Amino acid sequence: MLTSDPHPLLDVVAFAATFPSPLSASPAPEWLVALLEPDAPAPLSADDAVRGAVRDLLRHGGYKPTGRGKPASEYLVRAAGDGSLGSINAAVDVCNAVSLHSGLPISVVDLDRAKAPFRVGVAPAGASYVFNASGQSIDLEGLLCLFDAEGPCANAVKDSQRTKTQGDTRRTLTVLWGTKALPGRTEQAFSWYRELLERLGATVERQS
Repeated sequence: MLTSDPHPLLDVVAFAATFPSPLSASPAPEWLVALLEPDAPAPLSADDAVRGAVRDLLRHGGYKPTGRGKPASEYLVRAAGDGSLGSINAAVDVCNAVSLHSGLPISVVDLDRAKAPFRVGVAPAGASYVFNASGQSIDLEGLLCLFDAEGPCANAVKDSQRTKTQGDTRRTLTVLWGTKALPGRTEQAFSWYRELLERLGATVERQS
C-alpha cells in the first residue's frame, strides 16, 4: 500500500488502523491521557542524541529543521513540559504519546480523506500545503513527506489539514519517521504503538 523512495537514513514504519467506532464516539480513556505527561512510565525515552539524529534525517534533503520548522516531536516535549499537551482524540493521543516518549516524529492521516496510492519521498521545490484550519501553509521543499494521489499530505513537522483526523474518522494511516542512526528504535516504537491501539480495540495492519 505504501512505497518509499530510496533514502540513506530513513527507517520508516507505516501501518493502517481501524477503530471500532468513530473517534468522536470514543473519547480517550484516562490511561491514555496519562501517557501525555512527560514523566509517565513508558518503554522508551528520548534524549539529545535522539533529537539530533531526527534533525539529521530531515536535514538530508536540504530542509532546515529549526525554529518553526523543527520536528513535531520537539513541540510535544515543550507542550508536555508546560502542561499544554491535552487530549485531542484517541488516534492523535496515541500518536502524541508514542512520539513524546520515543522522540520520533509521527504522522497520522485519515484514510477516508487521503487517496491511494501512498509514497514516502522528499518534496520538490515549490511544494507546500495548508496545515491548519486558519489556512497557514508550510514550505515543503527538501522535506521527507507522505504523498497520496493528490500530493504531499503529511511529514515529520506538520501534517496537512486536508487529511487530518476528524470526529467521524475510523480508519487511519500512521507513519513513524525513524532513522537508521537509531537502530531498533522505530520498531520498538511501533511495537508499543500497536499495543496501545489494540488496547483501544483497534486493529492494526502494517504497510511497510
